[in-house]
Amino acid sequence: MLDTDGVGVFLGMDVGKSAHHGHGLTPAGKKIFDKPMPNSEPKLRAVFDKLKAKFGTVLVIVDQPASIGALPLTVARDAGCEVAYLPGLAMRRIADLYPGEAKTDAKDAAVIADAARTMPHILRSLELTDEITAELTVLTGFDQDLAAGATRTSNRIRGLLTQFHPSLERVLGPRLDHPAVTWLLERHGSPAALRKAGRRRLVELIRPKAPRMAQRLIDDVFDALDEQTVIVPGTGTLDIVIPSLAASLAAVHDQRKALEAQISTLLEAHPLHQVLTSMPGVGVRTAAVLLVTVGDGTGFPSAAHLASYAGLAPTTKSSGTSIHGEHAPRGGNRQLKRAMFLSAFACMNADPASRAYYDRQRARSKTHTQALLRLARQRISVLFAMLRDGTFHESRTPTITLTA
Repeated sequence: MLDTDGVGVFLGMDVGKSAHHGHGLTPAGKKIFDKPMPNSEPKLRAVFDKLKAKFGTVLVIVDQPASIGALPLTVARDAGCEVAYLPGLAMRRIADLYPGEAKTDAKDAAVIADAARTMPHILRSLELTDEITAELTVLTGFDQDLAAGATRTSNRIRGLLTQFHPSLERVLGPRLDHPAVTWLLERHGSPAALRKAGRRRLVELIRPKAPRMAQRLIDDVFDALDEQTVIVPGTGTLDIVIPSLAASLAAVHDQRKALEAQISTLLEAHPLHQVLTSMPGVGVRTAAVLLVTVGDGTGFPSAAHLASYAGLAPTTKSSGTSIHGEHAPRGGNRQLKRAMFLSAFACMNADPASRAYYDRQRARSKTHTQALLRLARQRISVLFAMLRDGTFHESRTPTITLTA
């Protein structure tokens, strides 16, 4: 819990693009500041210095510590103020307790300040972000944007192939992440173009990019082409659209590959790099997400708090004698939840203990998603202990119990 003893002013800030609204309260709840604050260093510094001179220690609280909240937090630290973060989910729940339905910057700032004053246990400290973490935050955000773009483009290609030649989509659609497939579609985007190129020539062209799958891939392509004898109206447009989409997809894949190398270089320079990557299922991208969302873990009192923050604490929906089972909370940090969920799925073939844990959940009639959710929750506890103690992951051989 953040120590607020000795704080003279709780300055809640509802941050904005061009200006922020600040609301200052004394520990007794007296309002001493309530006005807009332009998003510029001189104006912000003047406010912080004035409050410090009159009231002593100033605690600046925001609900968005990144993006538009980065400058005021940096200036506040440089001006000698304490800084803290009120999680957005907690902010929304607390705001419902205050009268009035209107949502304004002034009201949000007042809610942030009063919540920090009366409920300091919900605040999270914001340590001075080092340069590595700051750069990783930007790069992982960009990588996620690229991944979303790649998914949209892949879905568009698969949608067109399904519309005009479903058999071909079943062959190429699941393989669109492979550079050989995008290269093939860049040059031969329609069924007619593939037939015209010929089986033998395509195998020769593809072999340098996919030595082991070249023959099998082209054989599958021509088997799919033979399955459909009719030409769906509009198929000719594929020669224009598919190559363009495939080129865009290939470019995004190249960008992500280059970006992964940059992220890996930054990650290797961070002291927690080896700790995070020692965990099965945690690669470069996942480790970077864990680092920017969890940090060194000191902001969380327990593994349960971290699981709640990640949205991985299963909840049971029940009413009277009706119990509807376990569900993942809708809240939580989506980045962290996705990273832990996908890493739990990835680790099952690499870590026998994780696989055994998953199988036990399935044996208890849990669905695939519920079992993965429980595994991700269990791995949160392991991650918390690793960060707390600074130790590497220790693989454990699952024990087998024999029953008579």
